[in-house]
Amino acid sequence: MSRLVVVTGGTRGIGAAIADRFRAAGDTVLAPGRADCDVTSEEAVAAYFAAVGPVDVLVNNAGISSSAPVTRTSLADWRAQFEVNATGAFLCTRAVLDGMRARDSGRIVTVASTASHVGYRYTAGYTASKHAAVGFMRAVAAELAGTGVTANAVCPAFVRTDMTATSVERIVSRSGRSTSEAEAALAAASPLGRLLEPSEVAFAVSFLAAPEAAAINGQTLVLDGGGIQS
Repeated sequence: MSRLVVVTGGTRGIGAAIADRFRAAGDTVLAPGRADCDVTSEEAVAAYFAAVGPVDVLVNNAGISSSAPVTRTSLADWRAQFEVNATGAFLCTRAVLDGMRARDSGRIVTVASTASHVGYRYTAGYTASKHAAVGFMRAVAAELAGTGVTANAVCPAFVRTDMTATSVERIVSRSGRSTSEAEAALAAASPLGRLLEPSEVAFAVSFLAAPEAAAINGQTLVLDGGGIQS
């Protein structure tokens, strides 16, 4: 049976891979970018989800990051990351939750990060916002316990995306390393020893969103090759 799937931040990178995987399975997929649905705006989110109708699967994928030591992290950068990574997940989840509960059916999957579990240098805003996103997911899951609706998260290590490419560029500019050396440094941050591909994250999301995953609720699926035990 075809489901209506909404993947926020679905125009590129991980979001596009997730959208493609659900489409390949025969689902109807909406993959709004910021121009279609600004997840930081309560009004924009409410209007978007009112227009699309009953959502069967919500993937909170929209996310941003910046890098700086704590003492050089601006309040604007801190707030921007919380607004997209945490508040965005809250607003979109809230928009679909009543409908899912009324139908007693639905899947909510948040794309978080290994930074949801540990702290990385120079990522205070990103790490804190991703911790918040996972904490929010677990609170939602507690409210959903015993229903046909579930909330979970996937937590990948570095993925081969534009966002990671930007991180590589920062390392190159600040350290003088080559691009390949900078990428290797990011890959070495997890036991996997390489960057993840977006399709691997998409598989994990589709697994948690499957009808057969009804018993999985409030969990984080870590994709890092075994470094973090969750």
